[in-house]
Amino acid sequence: MRKVADILRRKGNHVTTVSPSIPVIDALHLMAEQNIGSVVVEENGAFKGIMTERDYSRKVILKGRNSNDTTVGDIMTTEFPSVNSYDTVEHCMELMSGLNIRYLPVMSGKELAGIISINDVVKETILTQQETISHLKDYINS
Repeated sequence: MRKVADILRRKGNHVTTVSPSIPVIDALHLMAEQNIGSVVVEENGAFKGIMTERDYSRKVILKGRNSNDTTVGDIMTTEFPSVNSYDTVEHCMELMSGLNIRYLPVMSGKELAGIISINDVVKETILTQQETISHLKDYINS
């Protein structure tokens, strides 16, 4: 059974971080430059939350707020179920589907170990299925 550690091993645990005090527009420029859909919000090295494209669209655009005057801290999401590297991919899929979220912080104690997205979970599930099919083909052909 695949674990969160397998996802982080494949994709790495690098995350792009920003301060909660920066304007949303600056975070959006950073996300566009790196072609990513979220940034981790840290303050004094501590994980505070995640700002996503969804946060921007729902909490800035739809509310008529200004991207220059609104800070990342004003719109970031802070309530996440956290997972650790030993949690299963299936558990993450259930959490993400059940809560309709696209990102999960991976924690090691109180430290952020990485971020996984719904895309990461789907890719890992597909890899697992491909390996199963390959093993079954090998078994049938032997």
